[in-house]
Amino acid sequence: MRWDALREGAPGEESRAAQAPPMLFEQRAVTRTFDTPAFRGMTFFEVQARSIINRVPDASRVPFRWTINPYRGCSHSCVYCAWGDTPVLMADGRTKRLSELREGDAVYGTVRRGSYRRYVPTTVLAHWQTVKPAYRITLEDGTRLIASGDHRFLTGRGWKHVTGTECGGPLQRPHLTVNNKLMGVGAFAEPPKDSADYRRGYLCGMIRGDGYLADYGYERQNGTHGHITSFRLALVDQEGLDRTRDYLTHVGITTTTFTFARATEARRGVMAIRTGARDQVRFIQWLIQWPRSPCTDWHKGFLAGIFDAEGSYSGGILRISNTDRAIVGWTIASMAALGFGVAAEDRGLPNGLTYVRLRGGLKEALRFFHTTDPAITRKRTIDGVAIKSNARLKVTSIEPLGLDLPMFDITTGTGDFIANGVVSHNCFARKSHTYLDLDSGHDFDSKIVVKVNAPDLVRRELAAPRWRGEHIAMGTNVDCYQRAEGRYRLMPGILAALRDRANPFSILTKGTLILRDLDLLGEAADVTDVGLAVSVGCTDTGLWRELEPGTPGPQRRLEVCAAFTAAGLPCAVLMGPVVPFLSDSPAQLEATVRQVAQAGATSVTPIVLHLRSGAREWFFRWLGEAHPDLVPRYHALYGRGAYAPAAYQKRVTEQVQALARRYGVGRDAPGGTRRRGPRRFAPPAAPAAGPPTAAPQQLTLL
Repeated sequence: MRWDALREGAPGEESRAAQAPPMLFEQRAVTRTFDTPAFRGMTFFEVQARSIINRVPDASRVPFRWTINPYRGCSHSCVYCAWGDTPVLMADGRTKRLSELREGDAVYGTVRRGSYRRYVPTTVLAHWQTVKPAYRITLEDGTRLIASGDHRFLTGRGWKHVTGTECGGPLQRPHLTVNNKLMGVGAFAEPPKDSADYRRGYLCGMIRGDGYLADYGYERQNGTHGHITSFRLALVDQEGLDRTRDYLTHVGITTTTFTFARATEARRGVMAIRTGARDQVRFIQWLIQWPRSPCTDWHKGFLAGIFDAEGSYSGGILRISNTDRAIVGWTIASMAALGFGVAAEDRGLPNGLTYVRLRGGLKEALRFFHTTDPAITRKRTIDGVAIKSNARLKVTSIEPLGLDLPMFDITTGTGDFIANGVVSHNCFARKSHTYLDLDSGHDFDSKIVVKVNAPDLVRRELAAPRWRGEHIAMGTNVDCYQRAEGRYRLMPGILAALRDRANPFSILTKGTLILRDLDLLGEAADVTDVGLAVSVGCTDTGLWRELEPGTPGPQRRLEVCAAFTAAGLPCAVLMGPVVPFLSDSPAQLEATVRQVAQAGATSVTPIVLHLRSGAREWFFRWLGEAHPDLVPRYHALYGRGAYAPAAYQKRVTEQVQALARRYGVGRDAPGGTRRRGPRRFAPPAAPAAGPPTAAPQQLTLL
């Protein structure tokens, strides 16, 4: 890292004074960006924190009470730690993650017209990120929302903050309570997978609903025989035509595009695709056959195709019409397979026209659109529809998560947007951003809050009469040795303060920068209990690049462990997270434990991946993109909560313990974590790769 070129006022650095939020920081703050490859696109907020030794919420499942976090936010970019995945309803009827929105995007907001608020398209005017304590709001229908305490949602009694007080104090404000009902339709459905079955179902619905297929023989006047094969699909909407052509191309069917009917003043133009090749036409006929045992993906694709071909949504009514009894029957059956309620209406016409109408109003219409994903945007519009619905959206619980999360927010033309199915007020972080003198319309890909006065605060709080010298854990929320520490060098001052007060502490890190502070750690270990651990989930470099793209590689982290061991400081390995079906095979576990033993680790402790709200939604979306075949297995494993079943965790733990015994992890370790005697700690000349010779013990924070 080329920090020498990044001093204040140097080329490539931007800095500006700002006011920080009084509830988090003191009055002055500085915002910086650095023009280096490792930090390009990141923003650092240098703040004066008010406190630094933080009490861990009693509800947290950790065996320590106090922690120090000199940073808010982390540059490691671990897949299982990220947030910003709240789905937002876009103006095209689809959804996009809140973190992915950009200025100029069209989303749905609401305006009051007559007696009701109604959905209207609006534009994203600004998008930004902050870091705040997170709360989980759970609704009666199972909808879950993650927001800061300052955020506001629309209820039947107006806008209300997530948290507040009834009377007195700065937090006296309208706030959510149990049984308040939010306005909207409830959680959005997951979109379908672009599988072969989905594509085949779509082609069946679209081509049977609106296509033309011919395959017949005829006799010429001269007595010879001819044969005609033809496929044609003509549509007003280019989106449906494009999807059909792309799906056909995917299976090797080439079509040509032509103008079927030119546009006039009275009507839109119609484009079409066609092919006359006998083999291709007959392949299309085979593709759109009714399946004997249709799967869920086929049902979703069929409903999307038949809706694009013969469906409509107008006046709050979604219906699909057809005269073919087979198509009507399959439409009803597919609706039922996905849990939709419908009514079939025979119009009493000679051609047998039947309407299949979806029951349940807007809530079910949106669930249909998101579950099946029709291609034609204009058919998905909900412009002007009232936000009233019968969804069970009473608040059942409001819980602090006990941790700070990256929070994203937007400004829209209507002042609101639709977040996971409920009406959400925007600008919950506006005040903190204006205090920081930020351009709230600027897009922040990453923001790290740096508590630049952390060393002084630690020294002051350790000296306070009320402090009882309890163990302090570091690196348990965000890594205190992330890349930014190379610039800000907060940890040497913190470690010196802990050493001078002989206060016990432990550090967990994924970074290698901790080796810089070997001297200080050794001096502290001479006077108090010091626990050190590195986190190494597995030694599979391919999986490391997927799950922890911003961290040093697993081999480099094991070198840190070896260096500490050779220098006389015990170091443990937290083998976490063990990611089910990706890093939990017997061969992977054995490879990791073997290399942990070679690094001289005191112990190895497996931690199976846990998926709290926030990380859970993001991780499942990533999993669906990177390993879609594993999604059903994860739903089965994590269907009841954030943690894998106890039996699974026990199995992994027993496997790792058996491997640790086989390879001798910690075999020669005597008791005690403090080095005895006044001798000065000296770092080794180079990282050691052999077994330990010092006296290691389990890391305190574990």
